[in-house]
Amino acid sequence: MTAETLTYAIGDIHGCADLLDRLLERIESHAGDRAKKLVFLGDYIDRGPDSARVVETLRRLHWRAPDDVVCLMGNHEEMLLKSLHEPGALDHWVYNGGAEALASFGVSGPEELPGEVLDWIEALPTLHEDAQRWYVHAGFRSDTEVPDSDRHTRLWIREPFLSEDHDFGRHVVHGHTPQTRGGPDCRRFRTNLDTGAVFGNALTAGVFSESQGPAVEFLRVPAR
Repeated sequence: MTAETLTYAIGDIHGCADLLDRLLERIESHAGDRAKKLVFLGDYIDRGPDSARVVETLRRLHWRAPDDVVCLMGNHEEMLLKSLHEPGALDHWVYNGGAEALASFGVSGPEELPGEVLDWIEALPTLHEDAQRWYVHAGFRSDTEVPDSDRHTRLWIREPFLSEDHDFGRHVVHGHTPQTRGGPDCRRFRTNLDTGAVFGNALTAGVFSESQGPAVEFLRVPAR
C-alpha cells in the first residue's frame, strides 16, 4: 500500500523569514520519509523584517520541486504589482508594509526590484485545489459558482465569507485575516491559517490528509 501524501498549508508569512525557516524544519521533521506537498497561502512580503529572504526561500523551494510546492498570490503581492503601474497605488502599498519590503531588498522603489522576482510574483496563481480542499488567500463569495472566479474576491474578501457557514463543496483553506488570539480559526467548512506571525504570534502550518478536508493537526512556530 502506498503511503498517504501529507499537504502542509502555511499561513501569511509577511517577511518573517526566521519563523519560516524554523517552520520548514518542523515540517521536514514531521513528514519524515512520507511524501509531502507544500502550499503557501500568499502574503509573503511587507510589514516584517525580511521579505527578500522569504521570497528567495520560496522561489528556491518551488524551483527544486515544482510539482510539490505551490505558492499562491496574496493581496500584498497584488499591491506590489499595482504599485508599478496604477496612480496612487505606490503610496497605498508603502503605507501597508511596502516600505519594509523595499528596505529588505535594498531598493528605494518597486521598479528597482529584480526582474526575476517581479516575474515570479506576477505568475503566482490565486487558487489551488486537491480532491478534498480549495486553497485560496482570502476566500470566496457564497452566491456565485464554485470556485469563485473573481480575482479580487480571492485576494481580498473578508465579509460575508468569514461570518457565513457556507459549504463550498470542499474544505476552504485560507489566510488573509489575522487571528487576534494567535491560533488557527477552524470551522466546519473552512480553516484560516493566518495566525498573525508578523504581529508577534506564531507562524502556522495546517497538516492535511488525502482522506478528509479539515486539518488533522497544526504545526506552530512561536515568535522568540
